[in-house]
Amino acid sequence: MKFFKVALGLAALATAPAAAQEEDHGGLGDFDKIVVIYQENHSFDNLYGLWGEVGEREVNGLRALEDVEHSGQPAPWWTQIRSSADGSKPYLCLPQNDANLTSPAPLATGCTDNTAGAGSPINSAFYNRPFKIDDYIAAIDTTCPAPGVSASNGVAKGQGLAGGCTRDIVHNFYSEQYQINGGQQNRYVTGSNAMGLVMGYYDTRKLPIYEYLHQPGAPKYVVEDNFFQAAFGGSFLNHQWLIAARTPVFVNPVTDGSGNDLHSVVDANGMPTKTPLYSSTDAATAAKLRDRSLTAYCAGDARNAAKLPPAPAGVACGDYVVNTTQPRAWPYAPGTADAERLPPLADKTIGDLLTDKVTDWAWYSGGWDNAEGNTSGKGWTNGAGGVCADPNANPQTIGGVLRCPDKNFQYHHQAFNYFAAYAPGTDARKAHLLDEAEFIDAAKNGKLKAVSFVKPLGADNEHPGYASESTGSNHLVALVDAIVKGPDAQKTLIVITYDEFGGAWDHVPPPPHNADKSAPSDQWGPGTRIPALVISARFRRSGVDSQAHDTTSVLKLIEERFGLPSLSTRDAAVRSLSTAVMIAR
Repeated sequence: MKFFKVALGLAALATAPAAAQEEDHGGLGDFDKIVVIYQENHSFDNLYGLWGEVGEREVNGLRALEDVEHSGQPAPWWTQIRSSADGSKPYLCLPQNDANLTSPAPLATGCTDNTAGAGSPINSAFYNRPFKIDDYIAAIDTTCPAPGVSASNGVAKGQGLAGGCTRDIVHNFYSEQYQINGGQQNRYVTGSNAMGLVMGYYDTRKLPIYEYLHQPGAPKYVVEDNFFQAAFGGSFLNHQWLIAARTPVFVNPVTDGSGNDLHSVVDANGMPTKTPLYSSTDAATAAKLRDRSLTAYCAGDARNAAKLPPAPAGVACGDYVVNTTQPRAWPYAPGTADAERLPPLADKTIGDLLTDKVTDWAWYSGGWDNAEGNTSGKGWTNGAGGVCADPNANPQTIGGVLRCPDKNFQYHHQAFNYFAAYAPGTDARKAHLLDEAEFIDAAKNGKLKAVSFVKPLGADNEHPGYASESTGSNHLVALVDAIVKGPDAQKTLIVITYDEFGGAWDHVPPPPHNADKSAPSDQWGPGTRIPALVISARFRRSGVDSQAHDTTSVLKLIEERFGLPSLSTRDAAVRSLSTAVMIAR
C-alpha cells in the first residue's frame, strides 16, 4: 500500500448510510440457525482497513483516505496532538514502546520530533501516519509470551513463541471517550499507554479469514463497514451489551476509598490515568486518578466517605460496572477478593428471552470444560488421573472439585456466568453454558441450536498481547468451515464480530458524530468502529453493508428472527443486521 498522499477532513470521513431499504425481514425466514462468533480487540481500520472492493463497492477502509486530493483539511492521523502542548502543532513522529518498534534499537531512527511541549525529543522509525504492522512484526516472528505470562511492552523477537504478537493496548471506558474526542478521532495516541502502536494496521489480504473467503467455493459474505462496539471501553462491558444490551450495576459496593472501593476518579478531561503522553493539569484530581471497575462517584454522593473527587458534569457516574470485573461465581480470576467480585445480576438476557420462547440456544466457550472441571465433557483435556495433565492448565480446587482452567482462559469473557439465572448447579447452566468443542461437534453433525454464541479460548481469540493474530484468524476459519461444510449450512446465518477496538485507531466517528444521525447513542456508547462480517452458504452474492449498526444489532437480528421483545432502549432503536441478508440474497 502506498503512503497516504492526501489530507482529508473528518466531516468527509463519516460514513453515509446506504440507500434506504424496505423495512422487511423476509430474508431471515430462510435461516433456522444463527451463529455469533465473538472475537477480540481490533478496530475496523486495524484489521479490515485494506479489504478493498466487494461486489464492485469499495469498503470504507484506509484506502478511502487516499482518494480525496487537495482538500486542505488536516488528515485525521496528523492531528494526534500532545495534550501538554497548546494543540496547535501535531506530532511529526509516532513514539513507540513495543519492544519490536522502538528506536534507536531495534529499529533505526528515521524521524526526530521536537514539537513544543514534548519534553525530550522523540526518536522514532515512524512518521505520524498509519503503518503496516506486518512490515515490522510478521506472523512467524517469535514475539508471543508464554501462556499466562504478561509482557507489558511485548516480547522482543527471538525471546518468545512464534505468532507475531504485539504488546497489548489500553482499552478502557473513560480513556476511549477521551480518545474519540467528540468524533474527531484525534487522541488515540495521546490517550494510550502504547502510543504510536495504535496507528498500526494489518495487511487485511494476508489474514486467513480473508484468504478463506476468496478461495474457490467459499461462501458469500457481507462486510459491515459501519459497525461500532456497543459501549465505550473493553471486553467485559461489551460482552454484557452483547447479551443484555445494558451496563450492569454493582449493588452495595464498598464505598470507603480503600483498595476494595472500585470507583474510578477522573480529571476535568474525563481521563482516569496518566499515559506516556498525557499528564493531567487538573490539580484537584491529578494525584488521585484511579482507573477502576466502576464509574466515578456522582457529585453529592453521601457514601463517598473518602471524599474522592466526583465525576465532572456530563461524565458517567454512579455504581455502574464499566471495566474488567470478576464474577461472584466460579470461574473467576484466582485470588480476586470477594468484595471486588460482582454480585450476581438479575437483568434479563437474550438467553432468557430465547428460553421463554422455547427456542434452544447456548454460549460455547473455549476451555469451559477444563475451567468447570467437567471431566466427561468433550472439551476436557486433562486426563483422568486426578491432576491437571494439560501443561497449559492453572490448577484450582473450588468447592472440592479440581478445576483446570487454561492459563489463557479469560474469566471476564464468560458473560452469562455473571447472572443468577446461570449460577453453578442450575439446570440453565448445564443446558446453555457449554464448551466450544460441543459447538464444533454440533456444526459437523447437523445439530446446531437455533442460536449459538461462540467464544474462543484466549490463545485463539486474536487479542493483542497474549494471542497471535494469525493463529486466531486461522481458528476463526476453522469455525466457519465447520459450519459451511456441515449439514446445517444452507439454513445457518453466521455473524462474526469483535467485542471492542482493542485500543487501535479508526477513522470513522461513532454515533452520534457520524453522518447517520438516526443511529442511537447514549452515555455508554457506541464506541470505536469494529470489524463485522455476515456469512452464509445460502447467500447468492457478496457485498458491503454501510448501514450504521452496533453490537446490539446482533440482538436485534435474533429478536426479529425469533419474535422476541427488546432488552433495552438501545436494541429497540438500533438497526438489525437483517440489512446484510437483504444485500446478499
